[in-house]
Amino acid sequence: MAVALLAGCKNGGVRQRQETESHELLNVVAQDYTLETAYPASIHGNQDIRIIPRVEGYLTGVYVKEGERVREGQLLFRLDDASYRAAMESANANVQTMTAALNRAQLEYNGKKTLRQKDIISDFELSLAESDLNVAKANLAAAKAALTSARNDLSYTEIRSPSCGVVGRISYRKGDFVGPTIQEGLTVVADNGQMRVFFSMTENTVMQYLSEYKSLEEAVKRMPELRLQLSNGTFYEQTGRVESISGVVDERTGAVSVCARFNNPGGMLLSGGTGKIVIPTGLHNAIVIPQEATYDIQDKVYVVKVVNSKAVAGMIQVERTTDGKSYVVTEGLKAGDVIVAKGAGFVKEGMRIVES
Repeated sequence: MAVALLAGCKNGGVRQRQETESHELLNVVAQDYTLETAYPASIHGNQDIRIIPRVEGYLTGVYVKEGERVREGQLLFRLDDASYRAAMESANANVQTMTAALNRAQLEYNGKKTLRQKDIISDFELSLAESDLNVAKANLAAAKAALTSARNDLSYTEIRSPSCGVVGRISYRKGDFVGPTIQEGLTVVADNGQMRVFFSMTENTVMQYLSEYKSLEEAVKRMPELRLQLSNGTFYEQTGRVESISGVVDERTGAVSVCARFNNPGGMLLSGGTGKIVIPTGLHNAIVIPQEATYDIQDKVYVVKVVNSKAVAGMIQVERTTDGKSYVVTEGLKAGDVIVAKGAGFVKEGMRIVES
């Protein structure tokens, strides 16, 4: 009987150990928390100006290098100007010819006018002289316009930077034939003193701002300062502000385009780069738990609550944080709940839980 009793105690002890597990537990509390939401973003210069020749010709000079910082009006390229210089000289000569013709027509008209006053010629002859004078004036005006056009064409053979900025990739070299038809341009000058950063927010998020601030303009004014996470994972040293929110929802993505502006005095931000915009949102009485206290099943997030010392699995709704280590729980937990802090995915439903 003693042996049997001892065996029974041993078996009962084994069953007790199997039904009870020791885990680290977490008491859920509510706290003020700043939730940071990240959005993929593209970075562009304040102006990305494509440099396209206004006249055609052979490149005779390339005066900048890729990545060079240039000032407004600085000479970038030069085209062969021989034909344009000849055209300007011809147009100038034509102006002189038309000026002489106008002077003759004016003299002719003045003489005819005097003769008509003396009743020596008829009104018809005076009208013919006046018509010749008007034609001469028109011819001179056309010649001057042609001279202006020729002078402009000649000036276009010197291609200068329209703004301060940084030179992008130079697609052509000295000796290449270029013209207005090269839509990719000779290069791009990126004005990067300030940078525009574009990202998209969901329609629901924008509607939340509209509900709170009543208009897009007011939402733009009231939105918090933004942080920019660069492609290497570091954060840009300066914060930015939202400049505009599009009033149109993209039918394909259901997203709304947003533009933010960042100062770029050191030129660290590069036009064409990528990153993430991080927007902070202050939350009151938020429930924040570590991700290691959860487990996923088919894209749904679960925790294990400890209710009357028993394990009870429950699904929760969460928002991810930028630290990658915690969740903000929006539904499924309340302050005062107790959950398994680690290894929740291995706890069986109904298992007796004691704190380790």
